[in-house]
Amino acid sequence: QVQLVESGGGLMQPGGSLRLSCAASGFTFSTYAMSWYRQATGKGREFVAGISSGGGTTTYANSVKGRFTISRDNAKNAMYLQMNSLKPEDTAVYYCYTRTIKGDYWGLGTQVTVSS
Repeated sequence: QVQLVESGGGLMQPGGSLRLSCAASGFTFSTYAMSWYRQATGKGREFVAGISSGGGTTTYANSVKGRFTISRDNAKNAMYLQMNSLKPEDTAVYYCYTRTIKGDYWGLGTQVTVSS
């Protein structure tokens, strides 16, 4: 079955960096686009960044453009989110997401807290 497992979250001071990982299994990873979403307490889930199946095309929310970088390693069935210049407003649970021919799949999320 499809599994998406996020890791790498934690507590970071403003201006710091974190790298999130998403380990994928149960589907042909290299065939599908992947995305990161986030959800802050009391708010809806929002798109953060997306990457095409081959990694050649990336998209970002305006709020993270220039600070976050999405990437993937199809040989390792993994996706990453490098987050730099973190701000308190980046505090949220970050989710890995993909849409396959069998449906939409989400990971359980990893908490990122940015606070001094």
